[in-house]
Amino acid sequence: MTDVRAAVCRRHGPPEVVAVETIPPLPLGHGQVRIHVGAAAVNFPDVLLVADEYQVRVPAPFVPGSELAGVVAEVGDGVDGLAVGDRVIRTGLFGAFAQEAVAAAASVTRIPAGVDEKLAAAFGVAHRTAFHALRSVARVEPGEALVVLGAGGGVGLAAVQLGVLLGASVTAVASSTAKLDVAASYGATTLVDHRAGDLRQALRAALPGGADAVLDPVGGDLSEPALRSLRRGGRFVTIGYASGVIPRIPLNLVLVKGVQIRGLQLQDLARDGHAEFLRTEAELFDLLATGRVVPHIGATFPLDEAAAALRHVADGHAIGKVVLDVTR
Repeated sequence: MTDVRAAVCRRHGPPEVVAVETIPPLPLGHGQVRIHVGAAAVNFPDVLLVADEYQVRVPAPFVPGSELAGVVAEVGDGVDGLAVGDRVIRTGLFGAFAQEAVAAAASVTRIPAGVDEKLAAAFGVAHRTAFHALRSVARVEPGEALVVLGAGGGVGLAAVQLGVLLGASVTAVASSTAKLDVAASYGATTLVDHRAGDLRQALRAALPGGADAVLDPVGGDLSEPALRSLRRGGRFVTIGYASGVIPRIPLNLVLVKGVQIRGLQLQDLARDGHAEFLRTEAELFDLLATGRVVPHIGATFPLDEAAAALRHVADGHAIGKVVLDVTR
């Protein structure tokens, strides 16, 4: 087998430590498939893994990248239901930024017919996280008021799209007019630039009756004012800390307002609520297959510019998803 090109992190540090090189192909084990990668998406946790600042540590050297789309090129022993030529997406902790990847068959899902590989690669992490958070954790209902922090990012913009589809009135909070304009194009009805003034006052003015739910992939200084915007009995879901700061929430707010604070990690939800998880997955993939949900790709880079793509995400410039076109 011929060597493959891959973006490799040989020491932890800033995005610029990642360099594209030629590496030997990985061996194919029992229950695994080999995938010829067409596209891979870049997520903020990829930046944290490279910096060795994620909650799970990956020793260097490793190939970053948590989600990819491609074609099955080889099937290992013990694999049922997948064949050479199947178009699939795969989500995992690392390994996506390469021309070829090896993955457990259980970790891949077929791409619906007619869905482009770049869109499929951009779909897995953000839309799954957002949809499970909205459906299974926040349990958003039609007519409710939903606040989405980080509404210009991958998970945040996915939450805007999906919140609108679920019938919620969505207030998008982001750091620039450009990001808010995109959120508006996907149905957000109230737009708040948190860098333009006091977020607590802005949310109070926008939602005088209070929000029913808040989705927070950002953390930092945005979490407390968003929590304060909830009506009594509202739901706050924390799903990440793109700001780099884990917030300290005064528990008296939870007591006085009677709100619920819950966290979401997809692997835990899949394990603890397996039947509901599978139902929600099926519903979400139907939305993708029928075109009712289309991931927003704000920037595309070739594999050779993987470090630049990571820097683009690290510096907060991404709108929606950033994708590596591995075929270029």
